[in-house]
Amino acid sequence: MCRLYAHWDLLWTLVSRELAVKYQGAVLGNLWSLLHQLSQLLIFTYVFSVVLQVKLNLPTLPENQFTFSLWLFAGLVPWTAFTTGIVQAASAVINQPNLVKKVVFPLMLLPLVPVSAAFLESLLGLAILWVATILSSQVVHGVLLLLPLLWLTQLALTIGIAYVVAGLTVFLRDIPQTVAVLVNLWFYLTPIVYPIAKVPKEFQHWILWLNPVATIVEVYRDIMLVGKIQHGGEWLVASLLSGAVLYGGARLYRRLRPAFADVL
Repeated sequence: MCRLYAHWDLLWTLVSRELAVKYQGAVLGNLWSLLHQLSQLLIFTYVFSVVLQVKLNLPTLPENQFTFSLWLFAGLVPWTAFTTGIVQAASAVINQPNLVKKVVFPLMLLPLVPVSAAFLESLLGLAILWVATILSSQVVHGVLLLLPLLWLTQLALTIGIAYVVAGLTVFLRDIPQTVAVLVNLWFYLTPIVYPIAKVPKEFQHWILWLNPVATIVEVYRDIMLVGKIQHGGEWLVASLLSGAVLYGGARLYRRLRPAFADVL
């Protein structure tokens, strides 16, 4: 992974091009990504807060539909960045056969492009969440300084899975469709639209300790809304799992890489 730093400028160029091409010709440009998240936010807020009357317990914020929206958005932002990155990474190699066949091109960069683009798009939503939270609570939490550390956990997990799905898709073209199905299942196994407190107590422990995305979502909410880290142990375990996924994913991708050009 250290060799990737030598190609930082190339990665940034590819990510910039990815973001530019994605919304080329669109009047709202990259704001479409934010509007997509906001549309999900409105639907889930109505269903779970208004219809199902799901209640929260956030001592730093009043209990109303707006607070539920902030809480929900704090979960949707990292989830959208995570899923968008791995879903698009699944086709990152097969969509670039010309680059794959270039001997001098660093193929390790290809899965990083959609992951980085999705993460950068999520920062706009995160900035809006931060401003809305400050206006609601009138408090700036010092734990916001820990947010870059949480990003490392999130990116390590996303990149590791992206390497796996991108490499396997070259040989098994069913992988992108499989990833899409698994992501839908993963969404409801992660406490994004419902509080972890609604899960039976005997299962809460397993969800937080074995599902790193669940922990990432909860720590986002700790940092952005609560103002203190309530899931430090789970975060540590999630970071270790994410590091292991990154190492294993990169290693698998490297082993498969020599055969890419022959298959494509």
